[in-house]
Amino acid sequence: MNPTRKRRLTIVLLVVAAAVVAIGLIVFALQQNMNYLFTPSQVQTGQASSYKTFRLGGMVKSGSIQRSNDTLKVTFTVVDASGSMPVEYNGILPDLFRDNQSVIATGHMDNARFIATEVLAKHDETYMPKELKDAMAKAHQGKNVNEEAGQDKPQ
Repeated sequence: MNPTRKRRLTIVLLVVAAAVVAIGLIVFALQQNMNYLFTPSQVQTGQASSYKTFRLGGMVKSGSIQRSNDTLKVTFTVVDASGSMPVEYNGILPDLFRDNQSVIATGHMDNARFIATEVLAKHDETYMPKELKDAMAKAHQGKNVNEEAGQDKPQ
């Protein structure tokens, strides 16, 4: 092999190696930033056990909100058609956060309690995020989620 071909081959191999390293780093970074959405019943069946951080979506159970008097700590329960999950959050909640409202909380599990780092509340009485609606429908095929949650409105 003559020196010119050898130099070209070396350059091409270095460019390919750099591209493989760059793609690997991008994929690794994207995986670290992905948060999957689960309902309380999916978490209880262990579907979220392999994820360190994930999102929990459902309705805030009526009467479950408990606020600490001296800190910003709030505990509440998120429910879906067949499961419930206690949630702990330390921070300021959205203005629309209240009983019987859809909520998505980002965080991690600590034993049987979900520790939220961010809480999002729905923005009007008819809105439910598509991914939450799909996840709840998949988890409860054959059940009417609105009837189970005590709502009278048809889907």
